[in-house]
Amino acid sequence: MIRNEGTIDRAARVVLGLILLSLTFTGPQTMWGLVGLVPLLTGLLGYCPLYRIFGLSTCPMKK
Repeated sequence: MIRNEGTIDRAARVVLGLILLSLTFTGPQTMWGLVGLVPLLTGLLGYCPLYRIFGLSTCPMKK
């Protein structure tokens, strides 16, 4: 897998994923918080399948 996410994008995804995932333990305590696994995993891996489909990349160009 080729990385297609930049550093800021990855950090934002990890933070958002952790916030959503915490909803399963605090707040409304519903299983909808498991949706947070998607941005968390894509942020940790640095690869987003939707970016690939649409031809997007936030990763800086390699020289």
